[in-house]
Amino acid sequence: MINRIRDIRKSKGITLAELAEACSPPTTPQTIGRLETGMRSLSLKWMERIAAALEVEPEMLVRSEEAPAPMVVASLRAGGPEALSKPREAILPSELGSEGALTVLSVEESVGEFRPGDLIWLRQLAPDAAGQAINRDVLVPRAGGRFAFGRLIDRQGTLIGVLPPGSGQKQQVVDNPPWIAVAEMLVRKL
Repeated sequence: MINRIRDIRKSKGITLAELAEACSPPTTPQTIGRLETGMRSLSLKWMERIAAALEVEPEMLVRSEEAPAPMVVASLRAGGPEALSKPREAILPSELGSEGALTVLSVEESVGEFRPGDLIWLRQLAPDAAGQAINRDVLVPRAGGRFAFGRLIDRQGTLIGVLPPGSGQKQQVVDNPPWIAVAEMLVRKL
C-alpha cells in the first residue's frame, strides 16, 4: 500500500505544521513528515487522526500499488508550463471530501460557455449558505423533479434567483430549495 498523506495535504494547501496542529490531540510537524515518508509506521490510529484532520475518509490515505495513479507533473503559469520539483498524485474532488455532497451535471448540448461532453462538478450547500454562492454557477432543485441551473444572482428570504447560461433566457426563481449545489470544477475532454 502507498501512503497518500503528502499528496492529499498538498492538494488541500495545508502545511506540515497546520496538519500537525489540526490533529486531535495535536502532534509535531516532524511526526507528520515521518508518517508521510514511511519512516514511521502508519497505524490505524494514526490514519484515523490524520484523516479527521484532513477531513477525508481514513481509506483515502492509502492506495494500492497495482494501478498507477494520475500524477501532477507541471503547473501552467503566464510564462508557460513549469515542472514541479517533485511530481505528486492528482487527487479527485470526490476523494478530498469536505462538507456537502458532490453532484455531477452532464452537458449534452452547447449552452452558454458549456460544451457537449462537459462534466460540471458541484458541491451541495444548505440553502442558508446561499450567500457563499452569489455570482457563481449553481444547480438548484425545483418542484416536480426539475432543476434550475445558472448564475446565482439574487437571494431574498427563501427565494433564489438563477440566471440560465444561454443567451436571451430570463431569470428563474426557486422558492425554498432543499439545497443549492455550487460549481467547483469543470471537466472537459480535449
